[in-house]
Amino acid sequence: MTQAPAAPRATRRRHDREIVALAVPAFGALIAEPLFLMADTAIVGHLGTAQLAGLGVASALLTTAVSIFVFLAYATTAAVARRVGAGDLQAAIRQGMDGIWLALLLGIAVIAVFLPTAPALVELFGTSDTAAPYAVTYLRISALGIPAMLVVLAATGVLRGLQNTRTPLYVAIAGFIANAALNAGLVYGADLGIAGSAWGTVIAQFGMAAAYLFVVVRGARRHGASLRPDAAGIRACAQAGAPLLVRTLSLRAVLMIATAVAARLGDADIAAHQIILSLWSLLAFALDAIAIAGQAIIGRYLGAGDTQGAREACRRMVEWGIAVGVVLGGLVILCRPLFLPLFTSDSAVHDIALPALLMVALSQPICGIVFVLDGVLMGAGDGPYLARAMVLVLAVFAPVALLIPTLGGGLTAVWAAMTLMMTVRMLTLWLRTRSGRWIVTGATR
Repeated sequence: MTQAPAAPRATRRRHDREIVALAVPAFGALIAEPLFLMADTAIVGHLGTAQLAGLGVASALLTTAVSIFVFLAYATTAAVARRVGAGDLQAAIRQGMDGIWLALLLGIAVIAVFLPTAPALVELFGTSDTAAPYAVTYLRISALGIPAMLVVLAATGVLRGLQNTRTPLYVAIAGFIANAALNAGLVYGADLGIAGSAWGTVIAQFGMAAAYLFVVVRGARRHGASLRPDAAGIRACAQAGAPLLVRTLSLRAVLMIATAVAARLGDADIAAHQIILSLWSLLAFALDAIAIAGQAIIGRYLGAGDTQGAREACRRMVEWGIAVGVVLGGLVILCRPLFLPLFTSDSAVHDIALPALLMVALSQPICGIVFVLDGVLMGAGDGPYLARAMVLVLAVFAPVALLIPTLGGGLTAVWAAMTLMMTVRMLTLWLRTRSGRWIVTGATR
């Protein structure tokens, strides 16, 4: 990271207040999203094993499709925050509307792909004949809600850029409650089965999108920003998001390779891997909340031309990332014996998972640095570098991971490779922030 003199205590406290004010609500909103799937799983699970299996396949496809477009939130946050820092709220909201229009167009395109190809996609997963009809039904209905899901991503980015993470938290909580109530009512009350669960989620997602649009449109009218689609603005949003799409796809490839290698090691290994991956994802939410704060804060400082403030905020957020990583790692070590029985009573899975969990615990401070610096560079609009760096990380990780079964390594070796992956990410991000090339001031990069 670019060297900066130690900030005075009052300045550090100011940064701390900003980080907490943005990160804590962001964390709440992040964990609310997985609760949607948990509610669906709990309700559909009582319909039968085939229905639950169908939900599992369909939800995996939907989650992958939506996560690919997470750049709608990241790129919009950075672009809006820069304009907020420059003092031009009208342009900030106009930029946000361009992102929302792009999300709507992409959502329509995804529907056009999913509806006719749903049976083929389900078959590609090797779904059983009994579960496949339920998977296709859930996938086709839920696909209708993808435009709303993507609008929610883009609108969340708008509000984060405006330094507002509380509204996304409130909307996420309301959406979760509505989703659970609608699912229960439609699945059992209306006796619609798995189709009722899908319709409940679609209605909840459109309700969340409507709530976000109400807030954004109200802000647009207050500041005189146009709501009409602007072709040039939409193209600019797509161009800014393209490198982040490459980054996301590379990261998804890393996770897929790790899972594929674990699957080749045996049933107990893949079972242990899934448990550990679920914990790793949960820990990532806590660290990602700091990264989201970093996107908003860094974008605002650079938009205002305050390079010193950006450096000091970056330094302080790295300290936060390390501290939170140490705490999370300690909790993993302390709770290892209690965590595994929540998922399985198989002693073979426990024996495989325990040393791998230790590897996850030791890597958390590294993860803390990675998430924070990733957020800082996103906030700076340094997407092209993030894309190149993540492709490099994938190129290092893939051969190492794929050699594990050949060399006789086990699941601990897989998670050692994951730690190597995070370490290489940390080095690439640290070198970039240290160089200072990410520091580009102004309302646009």
